[in-house]
Order: sequence, then structure tokens, then C-alpha cells
Amino acid sequence: MPLPFPGMDPYIEHPDIWQDFHHSLATEVRGQLNAQLPRRYYAGVEVFITYDDIETGLLHTGRPDGGVISLREAQASYEISAVGVTPTSVENRVALDPLKLYTVEIRAAGDRQLITSIEILSPVNKHRRHTAFKSYHRKRLAILNSDTHLIEIDLLRAGERPPLLDPVPSAPYYITLSRADRRPMVTVWPVQLRNTLPVVPVPLLTPDPDVPLGLNAAVASVYERGAYDLRINYLQPPPPPELSSEEQAWVEPLLKREKQNA
Repeated sequence: MPLPFPGMDPYIEHPDIWQDFHHSLATEVRGQLNAQLPRRYYAGVEVFITYDDIETGLLHTGRPDGGVISLREAQASYEISAVGVTPTSVENRVALDPLKLYTVEIRAAGDRQLITSIEILSPVNKHRRHTAFKSYHRKRLAILNSDTHLIEIDLLRAGERPPLLDPVPSAPYYITLSRADRRPMVTVWPVQLRNTLPVVPVPLLTPDPDVPLGLNAAVASVYERGAYDLRINYLQPPPPPELSSEEQAWVEPLLKREKQNA
């Protein structure tokens, strides 16, 4: 089924959908760019791995020791604690499956120089208490102080957005382009729910012209090929944050067909 929204579908932001969408969108963007890039450039997908965890008590911010304890030492430790000594409880946390965060990078084919970094933000990049928040902001700062162009694609309504010096119009989604030769000035596309996503110019090395990235076509393609209409329950409200009254009034008739077919 085609994407029911003209641009981004807020239901895709559900945790059960987002990880698959994030990976698929990065792959789609890579393919779209490689079909247009001059042969002296290529687009690739880079993967950064982070971890979510479930708290079993107090949040422990350190990393577990990397040392190895022998089976004999472990048994001795158990035997000591088992003979009339009450063991001390320890608060810790358990690791879940790794989260994979994807970046599309445009590099020069010869020396692999990084020309443009296209960052598709994930929820952990916008959650201040997550380690991936700090990692991303360090990476972002390094890029902004380099000769690399930066495109940030923020298709998540929740979380803390990467900072800009000047206020921008309020919108659920933002795409930002920072050209290395125009900093500190950036181009920002505030995208409303009723808007289509923009065609973003992707800068290369001078004097090569920009390459157009059709975000709307990319999102629509990922939605249809991912069969998200079979996985999304449009009878329920979208994931938090709640839609504004104006957004809700616009969404209701848009989803009427999906609700009738459910």
C-alpha cells in the first residue's frame, strides 16, 4: 500500500518500526545518490553500534571490567559466600541487543576523502541521558569544524534536537544542510505533517554541482517495500508526543480509509 501521508508518517516513529526504517532509509539514500554521483565519488553506509539497557536497579554509568576470572576462582568465591556469609547485593543493568545507527557518507573514490556526511537521527541521538547523544554531538562538532559538508535528517518528533544559534519555525521534522564553505550559516527545512519532504541538494567538491536527494521518494519507497501498512495499527494514535489539535484534525480524515479497511 502507498504511504498514506504526503511526507513522513508519524506512525513510523514507533520503536517496533523505527530501527528497520532507519536502516532501509540509509540504504535507499545510498542507492539514490550512487545512481547520480559522478564516477569520482561514491556513497556508502557506515554503521555505529551502541547499546540500550534495562535498569535492574540504580543506573550504572561505567563500563564492566574487561578482566577474566577463572572457573576455579569463581567456584572459590561462591563457596566462601555460601558458608554462613550473606552475599552483598549489587545493583547493575543488563545489556540488550545492540542498536545500529546508520550514516550515509559520500567519499572521493581515489583517496576516500569524506566529502559529505548525511546523518539520519535516531531516538538515542536525541535522548540526553543516552551515551549515543554525547557521541553524536561530539561527531557533529568535529564535522562542523572540518571541511566536510553535513546534512542532518531529523524525522523524529520526540527528543532534543541538535542546536542552532537562531530560532527556526516550529515543525515536527527538520532537515538541515551545513555547507563547509558557508559556515556558520545553515539551510533549514522545517517540515509539517501536511508537507512533502524536500529535495535536498547534496554538495560535493568545488566545482562539481550538487546532487539532488529526493527524500520524499526515498521515504515512500521504503514504506511500500517494507510493507509497513501491515505492521502499523492506524486505529491507535501515533507514538508520543501527542499531535496538536490542529495536526489531529488534519490527520483524522487522511486516515479514514485505513481505519475503514482495518
